[in-house]
Amino acid sequence: MRTIFHLDMDAFFVSVEELYDPSLKGKPVVVGGKSDQRGVVSAASYAARKFGVHSAMPLRTAHQLCPQAIFVEGHPERYRESSQKVFNVMNRFSPKVEMASIDEAYLDMTGTERLHGPAMKAAHLLHEAIQQDTNLHCSIGIGTTRMVAKVASDQAKPNGILWIPPGQEARFLAPLDIRKIPGVGKATEKRLNDFGITRVGHLAALDESFLESQLGKWGLALAGKAQGLDAGGYFDSAVGANEDPKSISHENTFDEDTADAAKVEATLAMMSEMVARRLREHNLHARTIQIKLRYSDFSTFTRAETLDHATQLDIEIIETSRELFRRNWTGARVRLIGVQATGLDAHEGQLNLLEEEKTRRWRNALGAVDRLRDKYGNTSVSLASGLKGNYKEKVHENPANLPGKSPKP
Repeated sequence: MRTIFHLDMDAFFVSVEELYDPSLKGKPVVVGGKSDQRGVVSAASYAARKFGVHSAMPLRTAHQLCPQAIFVEGHPERYRESSQKVFNVMNRFSPKVEMASIDEAYLDMTGTERLHGPAMKAAHLLHEAIQQDTNLHCSIGIGTTRMVAKVASDQAKPNGILWIPPGQEARFLAPLDIRKIPGVGKATEKRLNDFGITRVGHLAALDESFLESQLGKWGLALAGKAQGLDAGGYFDSAVGANEDPKSISHENTFDEDTADAAKVEATLAMMSEMVARRLREHNLHARTIQIKLRYSDFSTFTRAETLDHATQLDIEIIETSRELFRRNWTGARVRLIGVQATGLDAHEGQLNLLEEEKTRRWRNALGAVDRLRDKYGNTSVSLASGLKGNYKEKVHENPANLPGKSPKP
């Protein structure tokens, strides 16, 4: 029987900001940008949540709900530093640690009883160590599967520990709202609600064949999740497997719609650099580059180009995304722009001698740039083409240089 911990930092971004500015403690704080910007809330303090503010909510909506809140742009470098400290503590408890994001992780604690004691004792020791080493609070869920552990940590918030004993998984899940199941969004919730399914227990009582007929493979995965199993998608792999991504992307919504081509292209360049850096982090090369364009009327288009060789170089991704934009932009005002790398492979393919030499020089130069960014932040060094983009790393995005995500050999 496995023992899985899910550790989730409480109001992580807000809590880190409070370390640097103690005057924020106890006040309604929103991290993610200014109150008049188009971005979304990355995190809200518990004082702000009392007014209905929550993550992923538009900043302007958060301001309407809680006009007295303090809005903070956010500091990704600070969050990465604190995340690394949390990761270091977890590594003392288990050799199998997987960062699911910058503020949450899974630990496989199976077989560690002789070192740390039974599950609840180990969780308390870990809980205390996190607080002592980072001055931050966390919640820990314990279960026989990742799915149950994740739901349990959510139920334990804030600053709590919840253990679901083996055999009690379905009973624990049954009274919970179906949105508590990881992966169930608004569309799936509505579909299930149409059948009178509002609780996990309702879902567990259904025949698997019915769910499959209505939702396909996702329906079968939901049937397993309702019983507390690791079923479907992310949960299919083992803790610590750190599987390579299938795609890497970044996108930006402008504060004001713009028809300034130079501004859009500069923003594309900055995001292309971020995509390229994450490719290098995973030792991957992209065969296809895609851009996403959304205009003022919310009409959205994607355009892609497949290269004659796979790449992880900033300049090649910048040039490709820029050409895609120039060929397809109608001249209308742009609301959102995005860059995505797909067709990922561990090898770049065959190059001629001249291309190999050019690629070697770029790789050496960008390796030095990445080291500078690791030390001084992602915006410390940039290619000239991206300087006018004024693009800021999104606090809620999973960036490069996350703990436990070092390049593979």
